[in-house]
Amino acid sequence: MTASNRPEIVIVGAGVAGLVLALELHDAGIPCRVYESVPEIRALGVGINVLPHAGAVLGQLSLEADLSAAAVLTRESVFFTRFGQLAYREPAGRDAGYPDPQYSIHRGDLQAVLLSAVRERLGPDAVVTGHTCTGTRDEDGHVTAEFRTADGALVRVRGDAVIACDGVNSVIRKQLHPKEGEPRYSGVTMWRGVTVWEPFLSGGSMVRIGWLDKGKLVIYPIRNDVDAQGRQLVNWVAERETPQRTDRDWIRQGELADFASAYADWHFDWLDVPAFLEATDSVLEYPMVDQEPLDWWTAGRVTLLGDAAHPMVPRGSNGAGQAVLDARALRTALVEEPDVHSALQAYEHKRRPATAAVVRTNRANPPDAILREVSRRSGDRPFARIEDVISREELAAISDGYKDVAGYALGTPERVPEQPLT
Repeated sequence: MTASNRPEIVIVGAGVAGLVLALELHDAGIPCRVYESVPEIRALGVGINVLPHAGAVLGQLSLEADLSAAAVLTRESVFFTRFGQLAYREPAGRDAGYPDPQYSIHRGDLQAVLLSAVRERLGPDAVVTGHTCTGTRDEDGHVTAEFRTADGALVRVRGDAVIACDGVNSVIRKQLHPKEGEPRYSGVTMWRGVTVWEPFLSGGSMVRIGWLDKGKLVIYPIRNDVDAQGRQLVNWVAERETPQRTDRDWIRQGELADFASAYADWHFDWLDVPAFLEATDSVLEYPMVDQEPLDWWTAGRVTLLGDAAHPMVPRGSNGAGQAVLDARALRTALVEEPDVHSALQAYEHKRRPATAAVVRTNRANPPDAILREVSRRSGDRPFARIEDVISREELAAISDGYKDVAGYALGTPERVPEQPLT
């Protein structure tokens, strides 16, 4: 597609997916604008991980320096039993040999880096806030996105394509698939928070402990040197098997008393878990849900991207990463294919099967399955040697199998998506 007939793209949603897509399209010379429902974009949520395949894309967008300043560079992935016994350890990010970092970062910090880059590169009006999308409609070879403003006004925005980056509760996904079933509950509730704490283990360790029946915990630092004592801001996720307690809402408040008793005796030489949890300021609660992969994403000049396309159980640290890969694939398709509808179809053809595989693998065999196997084979009891329970080769195979599905196995051709020609 030549510069003279590049399409104008309407992006719905200024989360990670929408902002990365805006940067990709701008880098390719494709005009776009982002529309966001909230009147002011604020730092919400807690920590997320950006795996090396997504880190490569963000690096190609000249974001590595800003992300490295805001994040903790993940150095290793470590698995412990609930008795504090080491089950498995492997290097991560550049320590594992990847040319690009793995970032552990507060979601708000990641969004702030992306938003600043969008406004600097595309202009201060590139992100329009206070516009809630109510739907889309095709007309005369274009597509119109309809928005309701905070004062109730109806605004219609015409473009060559509308990309739904409006998250797990996507209005546009509901418009395209009005008869889709309810989210699928995994049987697990997660509670999340952040705690200011002394660095532990390598200072860049992603740690998973225990298993879901008795209580599982994921802990990793997301900001360095947050006070005069050199402490870090540490993200934590507590997971337990429960009946479904809430609807999906990323900012629903939770209570420490609802789950903390499961971790009351978790006193390890590198972390006092009860004291660590008690030191948190606030707790968020979220049901571990996903949705069955869709048979199609694209209708005319409208398509889905990120969580709107493939909401997944938040295991494997891969939701944000898959959204970044979506954005790169859509940019590539729009550059290479002169017809917008055909470009959207080409993007879907590349990304829908890949993300469906990740959704299904997150259900059954994410990296956390290492802890499931250790708990099951040990009878949930302490062991003398991990090799008496399961071999290191089998543990490594679980981890490597997930990397293959998710697209970041070290040394594979798909590990680092190429930057397309503009």
